Amino acid sequence: MEEQNSQETFLSRVFRKKKSSNTHKKYSKEWFKKELISFAVIGFVVFAFRSTFFEPFRIPTGSMIPTLLIGDFVLVNKFIYGFKVPYSDMFGNPIYITGPYEPKRGDIIVFKYPQNPSLNYIKRLIGVPGDEIEIDGRQIFVNGELIEMRKIGEIPERKDMVEKFKRRDFEYFLARTGNKEHNIIFEPNGSSRLYSEKFRVPPGKYFVMGDNRDNSADSRSWGFVPFENIKGRALLLWMSMTIPGLDPEHEFVFRPGRIGTILHKEIDLKK
Repeated sequence: MEEQNSQETFLSRVFRKKKSSNTHKKYSKEWFKKELISFAVIGFVVFAFRSTFFEPFRIPTGSMIPTLLIGDFVLVNKFIYGFKVPYSDMFGNPIYITGPYEPKRGDIIVFKYPQNPSLNYIKRLIGVPGDEIEIDGRQIFVNGELIEMRKIGEIPERKDMVEKFKRRDFEYFLARTGNKEHNIIFEPNGSSRLYSEKFRVPPGKYFVMGDNRDNSADSRSWGFVPFENIKGRALLLWMSMTIPGLDPEHEFVFRPGRIGTILHKEIDLKK
């Protein structure tokens, strides 16, 4: 009798352990499922935010020096030209809920490179649809009016350039494009000494150039940017550093003084 009771007690303990183990597995699966759903929801919201409101980009080249340096991290306003349906630009042309609104001359825009949409480019907008443009060496005429340039001395950004550009001899100018005032640079014998017949920017297209006029592949060489390729307008710098892993040609440099730099300096054209 004692042996039977002992056996029953042993069996009940085993059953309870097995039941407890099964319950634990059940709760583990439910916990994992809940966590997976939570991560999926968070990911969807984060990427929807990036797709519609703001998105960070990193500057890998020197085409926009001195405004943007290699290693600058730019925050881009993606709703300034209209609110887009989240993810719509990933599967074709973006679908706008509001707008779309016309980009302005002088805006620094991020866009899909027309010849390879998987690449993001950043340039300054020079001509909008309908503008008549003429290039006469360093001088750019928009609708018959010269983009004003005034030669200035060396600028503070030079000390923050990577060695590749810091060693070069640049000429510095303060320019006015639209209602934006900004610096541009030329090399004394650079490729900016180009000439073109007058041409008109087609409907729905934009003419862009880099602020580093002699070291920028832009609309002068590959043509216009369609509106549907534009992702947004650069707002400010939220970080600035060169990282050897991302910039093999450059050593690590941290530039805290550039953090928070606002990228558009608007002026009152009525004055």
